[in-house]
Parts: sequence; structure tokens; C-alpha cells
Amino acid sequence: MIRSVVFDVGETLIDDTREFNAWADWIGVPPHTLSALIGIVVAQGRDNAEAFQYVQPGFDLIAERERREQAGVGEQIDEHDLYPDVRPALTELRRRGVWVGVAGNQTVRAAQLLRGLELPVDDLATSGEWGVAKPAAGFFKRVVEFAQGDAHEIVYVGDHRDYDVKAARDAGLQAALIKRGPWGRLWADDPTVNESATWVIDSLAELPDLVRPPLS
Repeated sequence: MIRSVVFDVGETLIDDTREFNAWADWIGVPPHTLSALIGIVVAQGRDNAEAFQYVQPGFDLIAERERREQAGVGEQIDEHDLYPDVRPALTELRRRGVWVGVAGNQTVRAAQLLRGLELPVDDLATSGEWGVAKPAAGFFKRVVEFAQGDAHEIVYVGDHRDYDVKAARDAGLQAALIKRGPWGRLWADDPTVNESATWVIDSLAELPDLVRPPLS
């Protein structure tokens, strides 16, 4: 039985469009240029931060993120960034007795912003708070400690083949890929996803009936 569902953040709960556009403005390129570069490096199995090197060689993501904050154009997450299926799906999972958490590769600042949304979840954390990021096994060890149940009783939901689906399954969790954002659509029919994912879904609205079907 599935006891817990833990969600990735970017392109799972949050539409990343605003943040991509903010980074494009910061480094002085059109948004579609940055998005294309990120798509290329991720499809090659590289970290998306490497895309910035094509625009600004030697780019330091951590330092530039701090500079953005100091300039007053740092990370922003509000209700408008949530996908419309998020609150209903999380609420319904909890109503059915499932423990619901959020844990993704985000900063400490992002964790504060997410908590400000008062999502219907039991707990929330980010890699910046934990000091370990996906796809490291240590991240998913923290997920297991954080959620209720043994690893096989926890589903991790995300849009990324390697960082979410494969890494979660390698750590003994179940995994679901959501087909939205560039990566979810790119990898929906990928052999690794087909092998590793418990489910591939189009919407979070599908999860309650998959995880905890209503009694007939």
C-alpha cells in the first residue's frame, strides 16, 4: 500500500516560466534562447546550469543568484505560479489518508516562498535546506526519513527522467512521471521511464485514484 506521496517542485507543482524569463533577462538573452540551451544540455544528460556557460563562460549560478537577490529581482513564487491541479490533488490525497510532502532541488529562499503558499501538505523541504540534491542517493534517503512508510510505500512524483524517476526507483521508492514542462513531455515514452516509473500521468488529478482508489 502507498502511504506517502512526495512531489518535486519545478514543472510538477510550479510553472517555471517566470523564473526562466527572469534568468534570461538577468543574463541578457531572449527567453527562448535560454530555454533552448537548457533543453539541449539536459537532453544530453548534463546539468541544466551548464546552459549558462554558453552565454557567460565562467558563470557562477550561486553567486549570480545572490546578486539577483541583492538587486531585488530574486526568486519569486506565488499562487499564480501553481499549476491549477495542484491544490485539488494534494487536498484529495490527504482526504484519503495519504501523507503528502514536497521535496525538490530548490534553495532555502524557495522553501520560504513555498511555505508562504500554505499548500495542503504535511511537510515541505528543499535540497538547499538538506544540503544534498537530486539525483544523489542521499537526497532520497532524506525523502524516506521525511515521509511516512518504508521506501517502497512512498511515491516520488516529478517531471525529470534521471533526477526524479530513475533516481527515486534506484533508491527503492516508487516513481511517477508527470507529462508537463519540457522534460516531462520529452521523456514520457522514454525506455528508462517505461522501465522505472510506476505511473506516467498527464495531470496530478489522476493520482488520488491511482494511489488510494475509492472503496467500491
